[in-house]
Amino acid sequence: TRFPPMRSLGELFDQSPAQALEISSLLAWQLASELRECGIDFSFTPILDLATLDSRVIGDRAFHSQPQAVFSLAQAFMQGLNKGGMQAIGKHFPGHGTVVADSHVECPVDDRLYEEIAKRDLQPFTEMIAAGLLGIMSAHVVYPCKDHLPASFSSIWLNDILRQQYGFEGVIFSDDLSMQGAHVVGNIEQRIEKA
Repeated sequence: TRFPPMRSLGELFDQSPAQALEISSLLAWQLASELRECGIDFSFTPILDLATLDSRVIGDRAFHSQPQAVFSLAQAFMQGLNKGGMQAIGKHFPGHGTVVADSHVECPVDDRLYEEIAKRDLQPFTEMIAAGLLGIMSAHVVYPCKDHLPASFSSIWLNDILRQQYGFEGVIFSDDLSMQGAHVVGNIEQRIEKA
C-alpha cells in the first residue's frame, strides 16, 4: 500500500481530530499487517519529531508542529501497530525536527537551551513513554546544552535524561551508524562501541 506522508494526518487533525486519530490507527494497522506478512516484526515508526519549516530531512514525515498533536497522532499510530502485532519505535530522541541539517550527510547541532527543547521537542517522547512506548531511536544530533557528543552516543541524553529522568525502560536503538552524523565519534568499530 502506498502510504501518505504523516503530515497529511496532522493537516486532517487540524480540521477533524477524531477522524485523523482513527485514520492514524488504521494506517498503522495496515503497515504492521503488511510488514508481518513479509516476516518483519517491527518498523522504526512513528516519528515523534516536530514538523517545522527548518528541517531538511524530517519534512512531511512528521505529524505536526505542535507537541500535543504529535503525541495524540503518534499514540493512535502506536495503538494501530499494536493491533497489527507490532511495537512502536519512536524517533529521533530528543527531537530532530527543529534542526536544519540532515544527519545523513552532516552532523547537525541544535544550539537551543535545554528548557526550550524540553518544553517542546521532548514532550511527545515523554508522553509516549507514559503511554507505554517500548522502543526509542536516538538522533545523530549534537545538543551542546547537555553534551558535545551526538545524542546517540551521549550517556547524558540516553542514561541520565531518557532512562533516569523520564523513566524509559524499553529498548534504545541508535540511528544508522553509517550516517555522516555518527562519523564524529570515529570509525565504524568506534561508532559501534560508543553506541
